[in-house]
Amino acid sequence: MKADLIFINGEVITVDDQNRIVDCVAIKANQIIATGSYNDIEHTITQDTKVFDLEGKSLLPGFIDAHAHFTIYGTNSLGVDCTSSGIQSIQDLLEAIQKKCMETPKGQWVRATGFNEHTIAEKRYPTREELDSISKDHPIILIRKCNHFSFVNSKGLEVANIDSTTKDPNGGIFERLADGRLTGKLIENAHMQMLEYANFTKEELRKGLKLASKEFIKAGITSVHDAGAYGDGADTFRIMQEAVNAKEIDVRIYAFVCSLTNSHLFVSKMSESGAITGLGNERFRIGPAKLFTDGASVGPTIATRETYSHDQNNFGLLYYSQEELNEILGNAHAKGFQVTAHAQGDRAIEMLLDCIEKALENQPRENHRHRIEHAGIASPDLQRRMKELGVVPIPNPAFIYVNGDKYSEYYGDRVNVMYPCWDYIEQDIIAAYGSDAPVITLNPLLGIHAAVNRQAWNGQPIGNRQKVSVLDAIRGYTINGAYASFEENIKGSIEIGKLADFVVLSESILDCDLNKIKDLQVVLTVVDGEILYDPNSQRETVESAV
Repeated sequence: MKADLIFINGEVITVDDQNRIVDCVAIKANQIIATGSYNDIEHTITQDTKVFDLEGKSLLPGFIDAHAHFTIYGTNSLGVDCTSSGIQSIQDLLEAIQKKCMETPKGQWVRATGFNEHTIAEKRYPTREELDSISKDHPIILIRKCNHFSFVNSKGLEVANIDSTTKDPNGGIFERLADGRLTGKLIENAHMQMLEYANFTKEELRKGLKLASKEFIKAGITSVHDAGAYGDGADTFRIMQEAVNAKEIDVRIYAFVCSLTNSHLFVSKMSESGAITGLGNERFRIGPAKLFTDGASVGPTIATRETYSHDQNNFGLLYYSQEELNEILGNAHAKGFQVTAHAQGDRAIEMLLDCIEKALENQPRENHRHRIEHAGIASPDLQRRMKELGVVPIPNPAFIYVNGDKYSEYYGDRVNVMYPCWDYIEQDIIAAYGSDAPVITLNPLLGIHAAVNRQAWNGQPIGNRQKVSVLDAIRGYTINGAYASFEENIKGSIEIGKLADFVVLSESILDCDLNKIKDLQVVLTVVDGEILYDPNSQRETVESAV
């Protein structure tokens, strides 16, 4: 078989069973047809073959982000971006939102996303009154970086029919003053339900998906496990498939059956529809049925077995009781779904493991690969149960870099078993890494960096025991992600017969300073044998072989 494209003279990290490092790889159409030395692939070269000289750079399997909110990442780009360098204070924020109001017809939602009170000069949230001062004609919603809290003005509360007499939803809080008046801050499920009213149109969703695809490809992410969006899950599911069919999305999608708003309703609907995990094709495939069990690690609102280190009265929040969890996910399991849930705290993880154990007792099933999204505080007893039950945890190593200093404050010594990548390797538990973008950056290289170094952004060590090797961290972002979606036979490593999904880095990831992994750049992304991202499209190193 003759190659259309070959890469030579590189550090080709195959991520196969032996972690082989080779020099070259050859592609025909959308598949890998040869790997090894130049002598091993030379027979595939013709006059029409394009030869890419890697000049010693690393070539890896395309990154697989095992947990990101693909749709939300895209739609966030349509509003005010609070992570912009121009927003350093509450006043900067208000001015940016006011400018957006001036561009938006009265009565339509104005949205701002990515707010982090820790990076604002005043170190506080905006008040309802401050948001009201911008506009009383536009409903305004400001979403915190973690996507578990939001802040709305009076018009936003009015549109959602929320007032001082409205009861808190299960797993959520409408924050109130001592006299009962609403502050406009919505916590957990109160925030999630608000997005039923502040949701996006079909046209906005399609536009956001296109923008997200471009950014994921630029980051070297060729596959994403989409962990759910706001609003009606069925609508988002359909629109995403339409965009895939229209070839507006280049990233391969493993789509969770999940809505951030009333996720149990979408799960129940899909469980009865006849669809199951795995249905689809290489571009779009139905993933696991997912619920939320607890909150955000930096809220902090995760459900813990012991109180928070900084607040002796706080055990976090739960969305569902054990009985509700067992019924909803147990039924999805019985119908043939892979099941999972957002479970950050050790109490939430324990509840999910109890649910999975009961589901398997009632309906035994081999190779189910049920998952735990995040699995934040994963103590040794919980790890043992994951191993016994065959559960796949989905940690977020980059959280350690971004939030590690806060984790030490909130959870004390429990940071030693937060996102415990080394423990998973030691116990032979397959763990697939995710970014949780847009909660933090989607950059897989930051996740690899954090897994290898286990330091917060300020250099503070966070659970040094959980450091892993560079090759192990790469596996977490490639072949393990493929395993978590039952696709390890077609992608996740550079082996003959697999899909030609690659990423090329700016230099060798195995030889670079470990503290500089996060600074590496993606210089080429290939999906299905097609170069989709190349910042230097006219590079001279691509030439016809003679």
